[in-house]
Amino acid sequence: VQLVESGGGLVQPGGSLRLSCAAFGFIFSNYVMNWVRQAPGKDLEWVGMINRGGTYTDYVNSVKGRFAISRDNAKSTLYLQMNSLKPEDTAMYYCSVNINGAQKGQGTQVIVSS
Repeated sequence: VQLVESGGGLVQPGGSLRLSCAAFGFIFSNYVMNWVRQAPGKDLEWVGMINRGGTYTDYVNSVKGRFAISRDNAKSTLYLQMNSLKPEDTAMYYCSVNINGAQKGQGTQVIVSS
C-alpha cells in the first residue's frame, strides 16, 4: 500500500485548496477512503470519508459545508476540495485506508494564514 498526498500550501483565510492522493498497491475502488489531519501539537483528527463508489461522504462537523471529498476510481486518486479555509484548518493532511490497520501517506502541509 502506498499513498502519496499533494496539493498543500500556504493560503489566506477564506481561500481554497484542492488536495490529491494517489493510491498504489491495492485495488482502490474496493476501499472506503478517508482524509485525516494533524495540527501542530494535537492528535490526529478524522476529517471525512467517501464510500467505494463515491456516492456517499461524511465529514467532521467543523468542515461540513466547506470541504468536499471525491474520488476517481479509474485514476486511483482521492481528492479533498477545501473552501472557506480558516486558520484552524492548518495541519498536515493525510489520506488513509484501512488495510491491515490504518495506512496513510507522508502527508501534505496546509497552512492558513494572512
